[in-house]
Amino acid sequence: MDTYRLFINGEWVSGGPELEVLNKYTRQAMATLPTARREDVEQAVAAAARAAPRMAEMPAFRRSEILARASSLIRERKEDLAHTIAAEAGKALKYARLEVDRSVSVFAIAAEEAKRVHGETVPMDAVPAGEGYFGYYVRRPVGVVAAISPFNFPINLVAHKVAPALAAGNTVVLKPASTTPVTAVKLCQILQDAGLTDGAINLVVGSGGTVGEWLVSDPRVAKVSFTGSPPVGRRIMEVASGTVKRVTLELGNTSPVIVAPDADLEQAARRCAVGAYYNSGQVCISVQRIYGQRQILDPFTEQFVKASQAMVVGDPLDERVDVGPMIDVTEAQRAEAWVQEAQAGGAQALTGGRRDGPVYWPTVLAGVKPEMKVVAQEVFAPVASVIPYDDFEEALRLADATEYGLQAAVFTRDINRVFQAVRRLNFGGVIINDTPSFRLDQMPYGGNRQSGVEREGVRFAIEEMTNLQMVAIRL
Repeated sequence: MDTYRLFINGEWVSGGPELEVLNKYTRQAMATLPTARREDVEQAVAAAARAAPRMAEMPAFRRSEILARASSLIRERKEDLAHTIAAEAGKALKYARLEVDRSVSVFAIAAEEAKRVHGETVPMDAVPAGEGYFGYYVRRPVGVVAAISPFNFPINLVAHKVAPALAAGNTVVLKPASTTPVTAVKLCQILQDAGLTDGAINLVVGSGGTVGEWLVSDPRVAKVSFTGSPPVGRRIMEVASGTVKRVTLELGNTSPVIVAPDADLEQAARRCAVGAYYNSGQVCISVQRIYGQRQILDPFTEQFVKASQAMVVGDPLDERVDVGPMIDVTEAQRAEAWVQEAQAGGAQALTGGRRDGPVYWPTVLAGVKPEMKVVAQEVFAPVASVIPYDDFEEALRLADATEYGLQAAVFTRDINRVFQAVRRLNFGGVIINDTPSFRLDQMPYGGNRQSGVEREGVRFAIEEMTNLQMVAIRL
């Protein structure tokens, strides 16, 4: 069992009570590291605040070099990072490797974007009072960024917060999920090895109710970037309201997919199976609600069930496995209870509906009702429902009937349906001929309604992590 430490001001330090990190499949302890006390959080924020002027003054090319070096080191340490993710997050090794590859790209993109943080001129003489003035604005780093990341992408969602913050010249205090902190520890080591200045990245570990709230409420923290559940997001907004700071929230979804009668059913079924079950469905854009036109629903469902049953379930460190355990037994029990509740209300499990400890088998439900939890709330488990519709207008209405609005998808070859969906669906992203789980790391990503505020994606995150400074010169 490995032993790790907190990372504050360029040093690995002790803290409070030890936290055991479990292998999510075997349930055996794989590592320990200390939780952060109030004084540890204080020291981490203080270190970030002291380092903030150095990072802000660091030339763009130097920040770019550090981020590019970090990208290379992540690539070099891919296997170790992937095995760590598979063990501590329960993610199938094949998908853990893909996650590491994505984080390589995020840091590479950030290295380029670090050289493009700039402003533009403002036409002052567009109004009479501006005659005789020259104006422009520039972007300045906000200062200290608190990055609070979830368990389901232990390196890539950390990368989406840390890399843009550093590219913009900010400093960071990182609080990873307590269930998956080891990958974040290794990323901090990579950034130190890449030559990042002391204090620019700091790592504290602990619960959101203590460590998280200490960070969010600290007036020296200028920006909070959080990915997680809507209730926690709302709590962060409440705590942050006591100080003036920016907040980015990326929250939940009940990801809908519409399968039109002209769609390639085999492709749609195959992609929906991957989108519903990778990472055991513990992705905020996992396929959850699939709406199929009545005349094609049966053949689509047959292929979707077949693709679901083909998923290999087991130890995520096994190269053959597609679906590993959920993050803990209580989450698997919750998924089981939701499915049983749906069945009691008349739904049928066409496959799956089976739990073994923290493992929940890929499950396809039919006969669900809109008010059931598996439809109305974010299931965050390997559970997807197939639902009939009569016409495309009805499908759009059903897909949009949610308080969430992160990403939605439509499978169709009809360009008119494409633009109709884009106009009608109130989601941060609309994906055509792929699932809502499609994401590229350079695109703007975030939700509408209760799915969050502001956007990630390196360039867009940099915009949220900088302040505009206007300069007006009287000639």
